[in-house]
Amino acid sequence: MEVLMPEPQIYVERTLAIIKPDVIDKEEEIEDLILLSGFHIIQKRKLQLSPEQCSNFYAEQFGKVFFPNLTAYMSSGPIAAMVLARHCAVSYWKELLGPSNSLRARITHPHSLRARYGTDELRNGLHGSLSISSAEKEIRFIFPEAILEPVPTGQRARDYLNLYVKPTLLAGLTALCKEKPADPMMASESVSDILAVSTGCALRNTCSQHRGCLSQFLKQYRINLFGSNDFI
Repeated sequence: MEVLMPEPQIYVERTLAIIKPDVIDKEEEIEDLILLSGFHIIQKRKLQLSPEQCSNFYAEQFGKVFFPNLTAYMSSGPIAAMVLARHCAVSYWKELLGPSNSLRARITHPHSLRARYGTDELRNGLHGSLSISSAEKEIRFIFPEAILEPVPTGQRARDYLNLYVKPTLLAGLTALCKEKPADPMMASESVSDILAVSTGCALRNTCSQHRGCLSQFLKQYRINLFGSNDFI
């Protein structure tokens, strides 16, 4: 009998969100909206950046006409910074934020956060990372102690599986076969725990591509050893 298990919640992408000084009093309200939108808040801190720190954070904007006003605005009071996680976190957070110009957002994206909490193009209420690479850089800037594990894809993912994951699975499943457990479903969870410890990578941080490869490997191995795919 096939047991249907709920799809695990796996978060492989993170982005940085900042509640800016002029809407810091709406912090709890905005956090509730973030959670209702399917994000998980992994880390959070409240701080006030100096003008120099703001200049470093927005270094890519240096030389633009609005740069002095931007650093003055961002250093004018406390901010709330959060690391958000969910599937496609960067793009979903950008969509929830809306256009950078709050005046335009009220016309084109009236339900976005910037339309709701921003004032104009400069004071738009909230910050969001533009890409995965910028998210990693910005998270390290605000949360220097954060550990960000890059998720390999394509050939790198297959190489990682072949080098680290499959040998560990092979050893675990061989031991499982020799033991002939009364409850194979429960035993397979122990194999997952061993895999997480041995590879130094928790299963919750693997991407769907990895899970697909693992699933195929488990299925083939299960058939080879047991002549059945009724469990695991």
